[in-house]
Amino acid sequence: LTLEEINIRGIEFYKNFANEYESPETPMIVGGVIGPRGDAYNVGRTPDAAEAEDYHSEQILTFKKAGADLVTAATFSSVDEVIGLARAAKAADMPVVISFFVAKGGRLKGGHSLEEAIAEVDAATGSAPAYYMINCTHPTEFEPGLTDGDWTKRLGGFMPNAVAMETLDLCKLGHLEDGDPEELGGQMADLARRFPHINVWGGCCGTDGRHIGEITRQVGDVRRKLAER
Repeated sequence: LTLEEINIRGIEFYKNFANEYESPETPMIVGGVIGPRGDAYNVGRTPDAAEAEDYHSEQILTFKKAGADLVTAATFSSVDEVIGLARAAKAADMPVVISFFVAKGGRLKGGHSLEEAIAEVDAATGSAPAYYMINCTHPTEFEPGLTDGDWTKRLGGFMPNAVAMETLDLCKLGHLEDGDPEELGGQMADLARRFPHINVWGGCCGTDGRHIGEITRQVGDVRRKLAER
């Protein structure tokens, strides 16, 4: 199988899955996920915007050919690479979601604050991303980057790790650290109170059905109470 065929078969699998389980009340969209060209956690050389646009355009066009509804670019640290990828998605007329990897202290590995990164990408792409997310880091690590301001309205989702630990250290353990699912659900509920517009709530490294269950329960409680006000 070629890489293109593997991508197309993957999207077809999930489209069939969605067709089987979605309903008028719970529609499902299918997205193709793209990762950074290099190492997401040990950032060395990163492509400039032009190189990234050329490199990522092939997979974006493959996802479009396969019938994906959108592209999600996950675990990105380089603003330049995100700019190129967002331009490629815009040129292909594909909705794109950008999910940044925010290191401990609330900044990207490249040094940008989350606010700076989003502002720079929006300025360079005509606000091409549909919205932005954070993934592969724990709430206690990325929350310092959530400074007050209108820029946070561009955030649409959080997908945290189960524990606060350097990602490279997590990769060396040989097993997944699962932390405390109830505590993680509570931390996400706190974010739901602060950011009631956020619609995507998920999990990343170390999370499983227990974590997602707690996030669903506790965030759901917050959203119901907010809706009753």
